[in-house]
Amino acid sequence: MGNLLKVLTCTDLEQEPNFFLDFENARPTDAEREVWEQVDVVLKDAKGILDELQAYKGAGVEIREAIQNPNDEALQEQAWAAVVPLVGKLKKFYEFSQRLEAALRSLLGALTSEAYDNTTQHLEREQALAKQFAEILHFTLRFDELKMTTPAIQNDFSYYRRTLSRMRINNLPAEGENEVNNELANRISLFYADATPMLKTLSDGTTKFVSENKNLPIENTTDCLSTMATVCKVMLETPEYRSRFTSEETVPFCLRVMVGVIILYDYVHPVGAFAKSSKIDMKGCIKVLKDQPPNSVEGLLNALRYTTKHLNDESTNKTIKSMLQ
Repeated sequence: MGNLLKVLTCTDLEQEPNFFLDFENARPTDAEREVWEQVDVVLKDAKGILDELQAYKGAGVEIREAIQNPNDEALQEQAWAAVVPLVGKLKKFYEFSQRLEAALRSLLGALTSEAYDNTTQHLEREQALAKQFAEILHFTLRFDELKMTTPAIQNDFSYYRRTLSRMRINNLPAEGENEVNNELANRISLFYADATPMLKTLSDGTTKFVSENKNLPIENTTDCLSTMATVCKVMLETPEYRSRFTSEETVPFCLRVMVGVIILYDYVHPVGAFAKSSKIDMKGCIKVLKDQPPNSVEGLLNALRYTTKHLNDESTNKTIKSMLQ
């Protein structure tokens, strides 16, 4: 285990958790294996989902043609033929969000259990699970970044729903395989209506985890999130740690994970991440983001600006607000 985690003496005045989380090489111990394997099955599909979303072109041209020429049957059929497989993809992304939420809750169950005295011990001894937790957050922020720049998603889905209801009214047969029943269509529609649908799914899942595990102090969950944010911040701002990263992907990975756990903490913690009593050093985290090449972190700064819950509370420190202006 020693090679996975190098704990250094903490000289920080605030006694921040100061250790190296090996996001590049952590492997599951026997104690972690059962949960790790369940989550691994889900994470194996994550890259394919991102690739499909990145390649999503939409059926804008076909839809526009069909709407402008309502009496041209051939154009109506072309638009429908273009939209149906896309809706199959959108349904697949939505179903993946449900699997991801279940995986997150399995990880929270393991990382907040009473098996260890505190969060630092959990993260120290369950590095492979911490890494999976980080991978889920990394995927989530990436998915939402891509979704925000793909307006075709909502246009395609609403055209599909309008056309489907028209076909039902006229008793026309609709292609069965990708057909989405009304209840599922409502849920998918709500999912994509959110600016950051994956993040909302995870926030809701984390809040639900806390409310369903009443015997578990809420601090177990919020401390897990705040410790993870701190560890990412410390690794990013400490040259000795950064020099251990072997992949150039590790810095953007840590930045995304740090922002992801801050947003989750802000949703789950009663007073949020920006309050004086928050266990996250928000000024330090924002500074780490602002120290990166500017165009590489604008999306993450926007995530803090627009997808957190408590930033605009009156109790939020004015310096933090101006740092994010």
